[in-house]
Amino acid sequence: MVRGTGTARREFLYVDDLADACIQLMKNYSGDELINIRTGEDITIAEFARVVAAIVGYTGEISFDTSRPDGTPRKLLDVSRLAKLGWRARTSLVDGIKLTYQAYLAQ
Repeated sequence: MVRGTGTARREFLYVDDLADACIQLMKNYSGDELINIRTGEDITIAEFARVVAAIVGYTGEISFDTSRPDGTPRKLLDVSRLAKLGWRARTSLVDGIKLTYQAYLAQ
């Protein structure tokens, strides 16, 4: 069961992309402005649940607990400063979930 209506939007970043961005910033940035590290793309929680279900092989129904709050409708960060430095995430959401699930299964 998914909490809320599934309409809230969230942004996801694969951990190796985060590490790569941090290395890029350590090597190439010395400014005082904060730099957001994210993808600049979001997805609804409902879409995310369907992607995860498909990757793990879940074929059952995905239900939503609408008695629970959705939280903030959208959490999307401005990544323009990072983009100006020439960095962007390389791992798609689907690939990141697949890699994470494969690592989980290997344990």
